[in-house]
Amino acid sequence: MNGNSALLDSNIIIYLSKREVPLSFLDQFDTHYISVITYMEVLGYQFRDSKEEEFIREMLEIFSVLFIDQKIADMAIEIRKKQRIKLPDAIIAATAKVLDLCLVTRNIDDFKKVEIQIANPFD
Repeated sequence: MNGNSALLDSNIIIYLSKREVPLSFLDQFDTHYISVITYMEVLGYQFRDSKEEEFIREMLEIFSVLFIDQKIADMAIEIRKKQRIKLPDAIIAATAKVLDLCLVTRNIDDFKKVEIQIANPFD
């Protein structure tokens, strides 16, 4: 994978579903991924109704889901030891770092101490 590939944070999936981030923002990236953590966080959200959940599920099918392997787990541990960020955020950051992905998130403060490329569609 390369730096022209995006890893979408959970908040971006929600913003996309609410049309607060235009899909065209993603055109700058060749490929789009989500972490299994994002998949779980988004589907663990309390939906207003079954239509909203169905829409989110269909949207998630667009993105390839990246699972945690040993390299990502080890990097998440290293990040947690140095930065003391929440485990889900450490796993997402580790996934971006190990696979050389640009993390697309609005929560810049959660990741700013980790050496990864970050894009905020609200900037």
